[in-house]
Amino acid sequence: MYGGFITPPDDAGAHFGVLFWHKDGFSTACGHGTIALGYWAVAKKLVQVPENGNVDVVIDVPSGRVVAKMTIMDGRPVHADFINVKSYQIAKDLSVTVPSRNIDVQVNLAFGGAVYAHVNGAQLGLSVSPSQHMDFINIGREIKAALGKRAHYGEYDLYGVIFYNEEEDGGSGGIRQRNVTVFADGQIDRSPCGSGTASRIAVLLAEGKLSAGKGKLLHRSIIDTLFEADIVSEEASPVGFPACIPRVRGTANLVGRMSFFIDPADSVFPGFLLR
Repeated sequence: MYGGFITPPDDAGAHFGVLFWHKDGFSTACGHGTIALGYWAVAKKLVQVPENGNVDVVIDVPSGRVVAKMTIMDGRPVHADFINVKSYQIAKDLSVTVPSRNIDVQVNLAFGGAVYAHVNGAQLGLSVSPSQHMDFINIGREIKAALGKRAHYGEYDLYGVIFYNEEEDGGSGGIRQRNVTVFADGQIDRSPCGSGTASRIAVLLAEGKLSAGKGKLLHRSIIDTLFEADIVSEEASPVGFPACIPRVRGTANLVGRMSFFIDPADSVFPGFLLR
């Protein structure tokens, strides 16, 4: 599970802000969380919702200003397009040793609101499937540790490791990949990872496989949920790789409402962390 503290927006150009958090602290981006907040904003009537059409939910996140563009049919959201911050590859073919496998793998780094390492699972002889999730967790930790400061980008540390497999087109007309993202200290994203998908788009742009208005990525998660992503526009790049504004389409569901209480007499307030 992921959390978010709702904050006032940076200025009147956004509806609200959010600080994303997980079991190990805070993160600079969460694409699926942004999609979920779009659904939440519609349900809470924080935006004027048409009976049919689109409405933008503008959100300030630590990495910048993003949009959940909600598509509405009969007064209800049917999907959201996560319009991300500028995204781009930042390093190519870094050699990383995986001690448990006694092999070196090639890793690409890309920024999509957070920094991700990208690894083709074929290099490890692994297929993205639930039965191998512990392998990905353990190897993800090894790769993150091995990259160390090589993966630092400005004020951003390496957030996650994306393992992906190429899949057959199947007549869809797009690039099909299945991925698992290992983030924080060994957590697995059950979604295809929104900001991670944006960083995959950046790598595919750098490889010449996608461009603005041409092609899309059909991105499946380890449990077969799906995001569809493409490039809204190509942008001036701050690095030696091309940059773009990615669009990631997905869905979310409201599943509950919870209340948490702080008791000042609680002996372990404000909490604890065992590592």
